[in-house]
Amino acid sequence: MKTSLLVIFTLLLGLNVEAQRSRSRDMNNIPQSNREPTEQEIAKREREMEERKEEYIDNFLTTLEADDFQKHIIKQNILSFFDEKMAIFKTQYEHSLDRKEAIKNLEDTHFVELEELISEPDMAKIKEMIKGGFDEKDVKKKKKRQRRNRN
Repeated sequence: MKTSLLVIFTLLLGLNVEAQRSRSRDMNNIPQSNREPTEQEIAKREREMEERKEEYIDNFLTTLEADDFQKHIIKQNILSFFDEKMAIFKTQYEHSLDRKEAIKNLEDTHFVELEELISEPDMAKIKEMIKGGFDEKDVKKKKKRQRRNRN
């Protein structure tokens, strides 16, 4: 009786351990694609990225205190900044330090002409945004609250 109970317990324990191992193996496997993306998929992805970039910049512009003309100029400068930054990322450099230095130089010099046009708090917000400090979630929450309050 004791041996049969021990055998059953060992069998159940072994099955449980094997089930957990196979489950963890399945979760760690990332499905691999067998094909390259088509031209249509690439174009769609680029279009989505452009739309997302526009939305991000528009959300950022709502936080500024500038007038519409200034916001339009700021938007053009930000778009050109992102395009130049992407060009730097696509350029081959011998060392990663060269790339970091080029990005730092771009961040320091790109918005110099804007400093005369806009206020210091807005310029500080732009510098914070290009460093990655802009949190878009707060802006979306405020927009949602405003829509809810209007209704």
